[in-house]
Amino acid sequence: MSDKLPPSNILEVKDLKVHYPIHGGLFLKKIGEVKAVDGVSFAMKPGETLGMVGESGCGKTTVGKALISLAPVTAGSVMFPDKLGRMTNIANLPRGEMRPFRSRMQMVFQDPYSSLNPRMSVEAIIEEPLDIHKPDMRRKEKKEKVAWLLEKVGLRAAYASRYPHEFSGGQRQRIGLARALATNPAFIIADEPVSALDVSIQAQIINLLQDLQDEFKLTYLFVAHDLAVVEHISDRIAVMYLGNMVELGTSDEVNKKPIHPYTRALLSAAPQPNPHKTRAERIILKGDVPSPLNKPSGCGFRTRCPIARPECAHRVPELQEKSPGHFAACPWV
Repeated sequence: MSDKLPPSNILEVKDLKVHYPIHGGLFLKKIGEVKAVDGVSFAMKPGETLGMVGESGCGKTTVGKALISLAPVTAGSVMFPDKLGRMTNIANLPRGEMRPFRSRMQMVFQDPYSSLNPRMSVEAIIEEPLDIHKPDMRRKEKKEKVAWLLEKVGLRAAYASRYPHEFSGGQRQRIGLARALATNPAFIIADEPVSALDVSIQAQIINLLQDLQDEFKLTYLFVAHDLAVVEHISDRIAVMYLGNMVELGTSDEVNKKPIHPYTRALLSAAPQPNPHKTRAERIILKGDVPSPLNKPSGCGFRTRCPIARPECAHRVPELQEKSPGHFAACPWV
């Protein structure tokens, strides 16, 4: 990918790395490190949705947490505009300096049963970001905003006095969305927001996310493992494997013309909802996913890749543009 990114981006991530040290022995010396994210680069334009997919443990959730400083960045940069529109590297900013950016970057978490404080009312949960980022807002204005937000996510304003245990999973996720919208963010990281919900409720939440995006001009990083959901909501899709991005392209191209061997295998394993549609031949990958604590040298996928060559062990492949806007990290495709 080119190092020169257009100035119209809302987010520019360059060579992002998140490594967790492993300590052991009598003096707790560093004996290794988990390479959760190992050099990821991408950019996002305002109003788009980038879907990030991959197997469990591939680093997609860690990428989202690193963007909002919920995970420490080992190396690389995360460029995000300040209130004046100037691109600023927010990777590992001190808490006080990060606070103004936090109001414009929010996260919707995977589990609606653990992401809401059971001791707080719905009103207190949604008001909390306002207390932090807009301390001068009057009490009456806060109550009105909470009521307005609840109605925007499809809940009654009267629910403000209730507690999380009184709601279903889908309703709790709507409360989480209302909380994320409280500070008028421009960018939302949705970390598998529907994976813990019933299929019928999933569709409602996905449609709600799209409606909110259209109304508030939101930009989404949508992290998920369900390819059908990601295809439906995303403009572009990024495929992750063992801490690296192996393919990036439009939703239509990645799903219909996958390039990387891992993406092809991932798509071939996805259930086909239409029994009359001819499905691609199932690709069975050999072996297990290597541990991020002991990644293979060179290409992390080479130990399972059906087209691997000896050269793959010597260099980590970079994303190369195979067709306009469609990138893959494999020199042999």
